[in-house]
Amino acid sequence: MKRFATTTATLLLLAALPAAAKDVPSVVVQQLLQTRDTASGRPIAVPNDPTLIVSTYSFKPGAKLPVHKHLHARYAYVLEGTIRVTSAESGKSETYKRGDFIVEMIDEWHHGVALGASPVKLLVIDQIPDGQHGNVVLQK
Repeated sequence: MKRFATTTATLLLLAALPAAAKDVPSVVVQQLLQTRDTASGRPIAVPNDPTLIVSTYSFKPGAKLPVHKHLHARYAYVLEGTIRVTSAESGKSETYKRGDFIVEMIDEWHHGVALGASPVKLLVIDQIPDGQHGNVVLQK
């Protein structure tokens, strides 16, 4: 009976929320990006039946990423800071700041550097075949 009373009270409270929510703005959806291509202009290739891995990466100001490549689809959303990514193959650079969405280069050597005095924090999404690694660091 106590469970029924608690559930009923919760439902009554939830029913009253729409009236109180009239002062709350509606949901706003802002599209960040729509593309079929990576940062280097190549088509995005997603493996069949991929494993999805979501991570955060944090870089101290001035941190330099080694030359590396991603073997499969990788996306990053810049939560904080500014990062410059440079293709080791073409020399072309792109700078990404807070709020930018990155469709990483696939199977192309590149490196990055955290710019400015603030740390960089990325939300990173990988799509890789089950049991495989998604990145390779260039060995010197």
